[in-house]
Amino acid sequence: MSKTAVIVLLWMCFASAATFAQSPGFLQTPVAMDADGFQEALFKVAPNVYLSGQPSEAGFARARELGVTRVINLRTSMEMDSREVVPFDEAQLLADLGLDYVHVPSGGPKTPYAPELVAQVADAIADTQGNVLLHCTVAWRATHLWTAYLIEHQNVPFAQALAVGRQLNFGTFPLEGFLDAPLTVTPLQTPQRKDVDE
Repeated sequence: MSKTAVIVLLWMCFASAATFAQSPGFLQTPVAMDADGFQEALFKVAPNVYLSGQPSEAGFARARELGVTRVINLRTSMEMDSREVVPFDEAQLLADLGLDYVHVPSGGPKTPYAPELVAQVADAIADTQGNVLLHCTVAWRATHLWTAYLIEHQNVPFAQALAVGRQLNFGTFPLEGFLDAPLTVTPLQTPQRKDVDE
């Protein structure tokens, strides 16, 4: 093989690797943003997806300024129905702002964590024209669901998805504090991956 052919081959490998590294549907290093108007946290996790804790009314207005056209809420109906917990009707506020509202209650005895919830969120993200805001109370559930979404719907390897989640609000296990040592997480079985094009 000639020197020119080797250089061209190396350049093609480098170019394709660089394109692959920059082309996934998520950010390998999420961007932490000023959380003004959001409880605890606001992150940009994909070119078209933001993840946060509960937005205030001003937070939703700010989300609209960020190009958000759809809000996906993971909080339970019991949480959302209590004006002591959320002092406004989120669905009505979003309708007034012209934003699409998708409620995917997650957690609790009536809506336990399940792959079907991840699929609902994946569908809601896939058919959105603008940006999406995925939220819960403090971005903990949203982080865990986003991590599952990366594994199941973006074909991200488990360890890499977990590393992304830990940059968000994945949290720690109480045992880590009690032992003053981080724990590693491994699945007991290999997650069934979905085709990205589904």
